[in-house]
Amino acid sequence: MTQIQPPQETPAPPPRTSPESAGQAPGHPSMGRLVGVDLARALAVFGMYVVHIGPPLSATTGVASWIRYISDGHSSVLFATLAGFSLMLLAGRREPKTGLAGRQAKARIAIRAVVLLALGTVMAIEYGGVIILGFYGVYFLLALPLARLRARTLAIIAAAFALVTPQLAFALTSLLTPSVQQSINTYDPLRHLSEVGVLDLLLTGFYPALTWMSFVIAGMALGRLDLSSRTVQKRLAALGATLTVTAYGMSLLLAGKDALRSLAEGGSSSGGSGSMPIDSGSMPPDAGSFPDMPASSLLAAGPHSGTTFDIIGSVGVAILVIVGATMAMDRLPRLRRLAKPVIAVGTMSLTAYVGHFVAQSALSTPAGTGTQQSWLPLIMYVLGAIVFATIWSRFFRRGPLEYLLNAATKPAKYIR
Repeated sequence: MTQIQPPQETPAPPPRTSPESAGQAPGHPSMGRLVGVDLARALAVFGMYVVHIGPPLSATTGVASWIRYISDGHSSVLFATLAGFSLMLLAGRREPKTGLAGRQAKARIAIRAVVLLALGTVMAIEYGGVIILGFYGVYFLLALPLARLRARTLAIIAAAFALVTPQLAFALTSLLTPSVQQSINTYDPLRHLSEVGVLDLLLTGFYPALTWMSFVIAGMALGRLDLSSRTVQKRLAALGATLTVTAYGMSLLLAGKDALRSLAEGGSSSGGSGSMPIDSGSMPPDAGSFPDMPASSLLAAGPHSGTTFDIIGSVGVAILVIVGATMAMDRLPRLRRLAKPVIAVGTMSLTAYVGHFVAQSALSTPAGTGTQQSWLPLIMYVLGAIVFATIWSRFFRRGPLEYLLNAATKPAKYIR
């Protein structure tokens, strides 16, 4: 529900300069596109907060309902898309690293993947299968063979995954009887540590790699583009709008008025959105794993339904957010100055993501379930993240967890 988001791939300097623009040569295109990515990360963090801490969709009306609905599912998808973008920051932004630099970059990605998988497993012991970090680690490992591909090739692969993997996941999960799953889990060491095992990470979990790699690969394609180019921005904005309208429109046409229904509408948070559970039985299973669902469910496009329409529409929304944030930061200098505290959160999104789970436990903050009706806890968490990130970034180049994650990759320099 990551970088959730999750991890940063470059040093995180003070918000007055984007972490992803650090080290660019003089005269490089506008850094607005990079600050915009930080802003998109912050929006993903806050979207996750809305789902985890804010009132359930059933307790909201008007604009609040739209905020809650859009956050459900789309915030974690935005995280996954930005994960792919961040991976390209390590592998080489516009041009893939080759030779020694390429081998060391792949080693750094692999180390980060292992660290995230370990951290995600530890957190899943306490918070359950809604933690996205372990899935992040799997995404990074699976994406390694694609790290040197061009944007067009990556976009084609992402599209192919979106068209094929939901149907494949439906077929595979239909074969997974409880006895088969139990047999697999019996020999899975990860499953013995937490409720997230290899089978969950790949197919049946809240963010299964089989279907969610579409988002990561789409983010990798974005990472290879020059987002500072106005032509590219316009084309991506048109693409994002087309994907969103076409996917959701077709789903409504084929599946009826309930096609976009959120799992949160029943009064409990969508498990696929990464909500902190009160207990293991308080959350519905992720629709992305298609448990006991008819084939007609493949026509739906609700948050975390895991269908082709959901994937395509969600990618469109993610593109619109990333491009919109990029264009705003690039063309509105005054807004960029005002947004510095929010951008600071984006530079340490891993810390902000993990921190809010820890804070919820320490402060006993009600989760975004039927028992939580007030928006005040959410507002306090958002302000707390902004204040912490703003103060921390004045003294340190990276967030606390970003620093540790970066330090863990140091051994990659010994690769030859």
